[in-house]
Amino acid sequence: MLRIGLFLLTNIAVMVVFGIVMMILSQVFGIHIGSRGSMMGLMMMCFMYGMIGSLVSLFLSKWLAKRSTGTKVIENPSNPMEVWLVETVRRQAEMVKIDMPEVGIFDNPSPNAFATGSNKNKALVAVSTGLLQTMNQDEVEAVLAHEIGHVANGDMVTLALVQGVMNAFVMFFARIIGQFVDRAVFKNEQGYGMGYYLTTMVLDIVFGFVASAIVMWFSRYREFRADEMGAKLAGRDKMISALNMLKPASQRPDYLPEGMKAMAINEGRAEGFIAKLFASHPTLDDRIASLQKLNA
Repeated sequence: MLRIGLFLLTNIAVMVVFGIVMMILSQVFGIHIGSRGSMMGLMMMCFMYGMIGSLVSLFLSKWLAKRSTGTKVIENPSNPMEVWLVETVRRQAEMVKIDMPEVGIFDNPSPNAFATGSNKNKALVAVSTGLLQTMNQDEVEAVLAHEIGHVANGDMVTLALVQGVMNAFVMFFARIIGQFVDRAVFKNEQGYGMGYYLTTMVLDIVFGFVASAIVMWFSRYREFRADEMGAKLAGRDKMISALNMLKPASQRPDYLPEGMKAMAINEGRAEGFIAKLFASHPTLDDRIASLQKLNA
């Protein structure tokens, strides 16, 4: 439920700021974007504003990930494990023809890993100390391959674009319906009335729920693709073994910051239909079953 609340608050924050901008333009400057004859203006405004938050988050993602998890980038490997991590990521990056990502380790008792970055050639791949302590080398290799799969597939960019487009649609349709209600029900013919603001506020919340569910469906889909890439680069059996090793951790409290869970290989366990609808990852059992259908 915390995740649902954060999605909702994020969407509400974006919509409220957008609404304030629209109100200032209308009431202070007399600019009625989205009034009769300016549908294209409203559409462009919604698209631009909807994309701003997602693109800013994308470009700051690597910096924020390092800050929130305390990830230490391996610049000069100091032990055999760090040497192996860097060389494994280098080899996998060459296999999928992307630039060498930064490789990092973050102190966390839960076995986990993530990849992020503004594009596939400026990425960061990081693993937790708990993962290195829990998994054997074959399983860690599979986890790294899964994360390289995210990078090679451009999942960070695509997810940001999907979120931005959905934000734009939420803003646009909420305001179109708000104008209709304002004029047809409240009989307001000039500017924006109370009916407009009340309707858009409610629809921002309702449509925001729907948009978040769609974004999370795409996030679950990209996890299946990253698992397939992990199987391709490291081997199907290694990838399945790594996912099985994540099962005990999914039953325990997750120590990752909430904003990082969608990037991680293991989100944690989602209980109930609503929680699963807004989960960024499929269940581990579903992911394993999908891999078992692949040719060995």
